[in-house]
This record gives sequence, structure tokens and C-alpha cells, in this order.
Amino acid sequence: MNDYWSSAIQGIVEGLTEFLPVSSTAHIRFTQLALGISPADSYWKMFSIVIQLGAILAVLVYFRSRLVGFVRSFPQCPAGRSLWWQHPLSLVVISFVVTALPCFLMDKLIGENMENMQLMAAALVIGGIIMWGIDKIYSPRAQTYSMEGMSLKQAIAIGLFQILAATFPGVSRSMSTIAGGQVMGLSRSAALEFSFFLSIPVMMAATSYKLLQYVLERSEAPTFHQWTVLAVGFLTSFGVAWVVIAWFMLWVKKRGFGPFAIYRIVAGGVALAWLSTLSG
Repeated sequence: MNDYWSSAIQGIVEGLTEFLPVSSTAHIRFTQLALGISPADSYWKMFSIVIQLGAILAVLVYFRSRLVGFVRSFPQCPAGRSLWWQHPLSLVVISFVVTALPCFLMDKLIGENMENMQLMAAALVIGGIIMWGIDKIYSPRAQTYSMEGMSLKQAIAIGLFQILAATFPGVSRSMSTIAGGQVMGLSRSAALEFSFFLSIPVMMAATSYKLLQYVLERSEAPTFHQWTVLAVGFLTSFGVAWVVIAWFMLWVKKRGFGPFAIYRIVAGGVALAWLSTLSG
């Protein structure tokens, strides 16, 4: 298949799945496998991470008013709070640091797991079961209904949950953030919004690091063709993700995460069956 069509297809998949709790990494890697791309191909491995920046740009555009409001109010905290680290932006940064340091140390393991298709398929199934149980048990117990009401303890716990998602592709960064938030008392909408904001530093750091790593490890710089293929995937993921964010915010306010949990279980089961036929 033409590289540009392949890039556009992967951009659509990335935009559709980055913020849904279904693991964009697993979907991209299985899409690449279906397109005949080797899981070990260094360029496409880098591509699958870098096009996530397109989806992150969609977050910046969609939440621009709220983000500007947070920046303008910093370091003053919401009513009833006096410490700068209680500000929503501070909590996002703290949660990011909790996630980033261990993940940097485990970079080699994370890279190896990104080539393990069976692991990703199994993570889809297991994560779906866990997400369904957490949503059913903890959603009625929610006590925090906005980012402004979050505590330092909640932010740290969500950061720790994200380490699991980074270490085992297929768990889903979005799923781990949302589930971690619900366990810590956040409502569905509050957990989802924090997931969106936390994705900004997490994915910008991850994609920048992987792109730099790819460039430095090569004896030759990426070709113009490779850059343009990457640009197609980036722009496609941005446009699709923008639509998905708007839809997902409305969905969560009216419904739960149950349908996504069921989808994960089914998709993971199908993927495991498919992989068994390929290996057989």
C-alpha cells in the first residue's frame, strides 16, 4: 500500500482511539500489522508515537479557553485553597513527574513490550474487565466533580496508575488515568477532563523523546518522504481527535464506560485469535 494512504489510515485510527479508553497504541500496532508493517520497523514504531502529537494538539485547541483560564489564575488557587501546588496546573505537572521518571528508567522494557502483540491483546481484555468493574463500583462513590476540587493525593495516585499503562501497551493511558481517578473518588467527567489535560505533558514528552531518539540512532537523517508521511499521519490524527474529544465529553456525561470495556474485551479476544492463526 502507498505510504501516504497507510499514514492516513493510521492517523484516523490514532485520532479515534487516543482519548477513548481502548488503547491507541494497541490499535495502531495491530493496524500496522494488518497493513504488512513489521512491529520491529524503527520508523513506523516512531511514527506510531509521534502522530499522537496531532491528537494532543486537538486537546489544546478544544480546551483552549479552560487552559488559558488556568494559566492566568496560576498560582492563585480555587476558593478555599491557599497553596500553589493545589492549583489544577500544579496537580497536572505533579502527576506527570510521578509518571515520567519511572517510565524513563524503564524505556528499554517499554520498547520491547511495544513489539509484543500477544501482550497488547491480553492487556486489552484484562484492562476491559478491570475498567468495567471500577466504573460499576466507584462511579456511585464519586466525591470530586471537577479538577479544581482535586487533591495532591489524587494527582499522585493517577500518575502511578499511568506507569502501568506506559509499561504495558494495550492497557491504555486514557483508561488508566480515568480508572485511577475513579478509584480515588473523581467523577467520570472530572477523571476524563484530568486525563485530557495530563495527556498534554505526558505525550509531548514521550513523542519528543522518541523522535529525538530515532534521529540520533540513525546514521542518516529521515528523508523528505518520511517527514511528509509523518505529517499526513499527524494532521489526520489532529482532525479526527478533535471530533472525538467533543463527542466523548458529551457521551461520558450521559453514559458510563461500560461499552468501551465490552469493546476492549471483544477486540482483545479477536486479536488473540488472529495472532494464534498467524503464529500457527
